[in-house]
Amino acid sequence: MRMLIPSRIIIFLFGIIFLSSCSVSRNIQQLANKNLFNDSALANAHTGISVFDANANKFIYNYQADKYFVPASNTKIITLYAGMKYLPDSLVGLKYRETTDTLFVVPSGDPSFLHPDFSSQPVFGFLKKQSKPIAIATNNWKAHALGEGWMWDDYNDPYMAERSPFPVYGNVIRWIQVRDSGSIAAMAREEAFIYSEPDINWKVNFSSDTAAQLFSVQRTLTENKFFITQGREINAERRVPFITNGLQSALELLKDSLGEAIDSSSTIIQPNGIIHSRPSDSLFKIMMYRSDNFFAEQVLLMASNEKLGIMDDRQLMQYLLNNEMRGFPQTPRWADGSGLSRYNLFTPHDFIWILHKMKNEFGMERLKTIFPTGGKGTLSNYYHGDSGFIYAKTGTMSGVLSLSGYLYTKTGKLLIFSVLVNNHRQPAWIIRKKVESFLHGLRVKY
Repeated sequence: MRMLIPSRIIIFLFGIIFLSSCSVSRNIQQLANKNLFNDSALANAHTGISVFDANANKFIYNYQADKYFVPASNTKIITLYAGMKYLPDSLVGLKYRETTDTLFVVPSGDPSFLHPDFSSQPVFGFLKKQSKPIAIATNNWKAHALGEGWMWDDYNDPYMAERSPFPVYGNVIRWIQVRDSGSIAAMAREEAFIYSEPDINWKVNFSSDTAAQLFSVQRTLTENKFFITQGREINAERRVPFITNGLQSALELLKDSLGEAIDSSSTIIQPNGIIHSRPSDSLFKIMMYRSDNFFAEQVLLMASNEKLGIMDDRQLMQYLLNNEMRGFPQTPRWADGSGLSRYNLFTPHDFIWILHKMKNEFGMERLKTIFPTGGKGTLSNYYHGDSGFIYAKTGTMSGVLSLSGYLYTKTGKLLIFSVLVNNHRQPAWIIRKKVESFLHGLRVKY
């Protein structure tokens, strides 16, 4: 005989659940008021917050969570999903087909080729041992060197290296100034030794200014021509992007590195061989830990190459929004892979959705090896007390600060959160500290 529960008891139980839910939201609101909204640093800023309890599968707090914000490098979370979804466990360094007289190479967009972060270079080793002429195909490159909405006057800064089908050396030149003298007086008189890695044959002009305190290198906007001013530092390094010109600059640099000329080819190639470069997660980790814009852009292009057969970031973004990412709560404006563009517009709800999707598809154990935790990567100066409990991606540009990711509470709950701040006028570290206090309080109290 089945026992019937009186309706008034059911209503009472639902009432308790509702009041408990309201109490949690109210407590988080008080925490947000204390650490964020009542602080003068954020008084004139626009802020959006969303917190989702992954164990209970429900939102526990939302504030302007359906409003659009410029997310800066939180955009890399979306790019990471594309990379994890479409790239194999080992990155495709290149594909090839060998004929009787030529080795035809189809580039993959792999940014690790000859990059100083990676000592192992299987692709270079493969090319180096070839005895036949090498030709690199150009048919699968359908993108542009610069992303939509990038700031043109950042072109000389290393965080805005150009995108290309066959990146070499991270598409930047490292300029190094070295002095050997022991005394400060001697150093002031002595000419510094200045060289580049890799060595280049492009135009270089040296300034006659001997009073400059800092070593500087300025490239012209439209060509690979560099102006160098010696500084008073003992040792100094500057990283400056070069103009890729599609494959042209890569071919020029490879000629010196390999000791032989490589040609480009418009021949349509059906490759039958693959050279893998390194585990995909090793690249994803660096991308997320130091918020590497260049790696992020190339990850999106590599994912496009794997899924669509061409490197076209615009086409892949549209494909994702129509397919795997069609469930975004608010349809985003997605402009690039790195977050350099202020055209990007996402909501806190969007980040909750994609982070929840990533947890379900890839698992937290894998994600915890890719996202930085407290005291690591871009969180190196923050969340030391929460290390091992927070795994998140930062985002910073002028007037913009964002943080989205995963947070394990002291009671063992897994929260997914997104905090997006736009139009603030404070030093970024001040806003970061406010957000840190809010999230630490959330971890301790929930």
